[in-house]
Amino acid sequence: MKFNYENDRVSDLRIAYIGGGSRGLAWKLMIDCTKAKDLSGVMTLYDIDFEAAKHNEQIGNNIPDSQWKYEAKETIGEALTGADFVVISILPGTFDEMESDVHAPEKYGIYQSVGDTTSVGGVLRAMRTVPMMEEIAHAIEKYAPNAWVINYTNPMAMCIDALYRAFPGIKAFGCCHEVFGTQRVLSAAIEDQLGVKNVDIHEIHTDVVGINHFTWFTGARYRNVDLFPVYKAVADKYFETGFNPRKPDAWKKDTFASDNRVKFDLFRKYGYIAAAGDRHLAEFMDPDLYLKDPETVKSWHFSLTSVAWRKKDLENRLEKSRKLRSGEERFTLSETGEEGIAMIRALLGITPMITNVNLPNRGQISNLPLGTVVETNATFRADTVTPVWQGEIPESIYPLIRRIADEMNETVSAAMSRSYEKCFAAFCNNHGTKNLTDAQKKALFDEMVKNTEKYLKEYH
Repeated sequence: MKFNYENDRVSDLRIAYIGGGSRGLAWKLMIDCTKAKDLSGVMTLYDIDFEAAKHNEQIGNNIPDSQWKYEAKETIGEALTGADFVVISILPGTFDEMESDVHAPEKYGIYQSVGDTTSVGGVLRAMRTVPMMEEIAHAIEKYAPNAWVINYTNPMAMCIDALYRAFPGIKAFGCCHEVFGTQRVLSAAIEDQLGVKNVDIHEIHTDVVGINHFTWFTGARYRNVDLFPVYKAVADKYFETGFNPRKPDAWKKDTFASDNRVKFDLFRKYGYIAAAGDRHLAEFMDPDLYLKDPETVKSWHFSLTSVAWRKKDLENRLEKSRKLRSGEERFTLSETGEEGIAMIRALLGITPMITNVNLPNRGQISNLPLGTVVETNATFRADTVTPVWQGEIPESIYPLIRRIADEMNETVSAAMSRSYEKCFAAFCNNHGTKNLTDAQKKALFDEMVKNTEKYLKEYH
């Protein structure tokens, strides 16, 4: 890296993007790179779909006034060589495999609103993803051992766990924006209860504990205001109707939206603020609570995101890719809601920051096993990421989080062993299978494995 003091710019940066054919996050990263005028360099794009990476090379190099060059690479080694930072954002398999993860269990009465992190879909996705993360970790160890690695791939906690188990010296962390959505709910609550409008979420300071997509706030403040009484008032006032004042009834049309009724229910039950989207939170709880059947889901004002919707959305993004390449459409340099480039700037020593990330537990959560990948705040400074000590998970929510941590640790160990027997044991021990008989568990596991066997060649 070179720092040019004359124009106050860090130049000649190299960012390697694994999954560089992305039609979503990659474009957001390009926008944020263009807007960060104090950074410049090369982003190398590697994808098993080389044509998709070449498309993004063209799209990135078409951005007007960009100080970045984009280069598609045919091998992961070429992409990683000389990298200062590595971004990992891959789809482990295709939407056909995800269709099985999400929908095959429905015939057994298992409904999943996302299907990429926990429950039975999370186990099968992990079985595909963990070997990929091991391969990526070994490549980073060989070609870019000192690079900082930002992972966006789900199942987030299990991906980070696999990266560290494969390459203990890796400098990796997981980045997820779910917490930001709950901060926006707090911003709306402040307006509803205190009359203060448009509070920037960066002014809302929270204490974060948990596992990715099952994170909780144990404290929240806006300036000198404790936000727990504010949140309680809103949760009580809007528990039956739901609360999404900036997008009323959005959950009826937007498969990713909710009215936050699951959050409010969890707060009323446990006394702490569940800090992820309702679709994710529901999957970590007893399946009879929020996901018993589609009608129950509707009563809680969120949606089951179908893989058919994801396939249709991919068609739309492929068309957008064509238009961006042809010049029919151009990027709008608007806010993306992602923090990856801000984190890079902090690690370069430009602007330090504190934000939530996923890291192996080094004691930041004192009553979970060391090494378990947890989500807490961390301080980003020059070439340093330091987890913020959060202490013990409160007694009321500890059993919930510990159960999920144990399930995920068992699943990663099973996937790294490449043993079907151990993976089946993890599958059976997952809370999502609680209503199945032993025979049903075996039948469902065998069916889901068969549907994804193309990506399980190493298993025995």
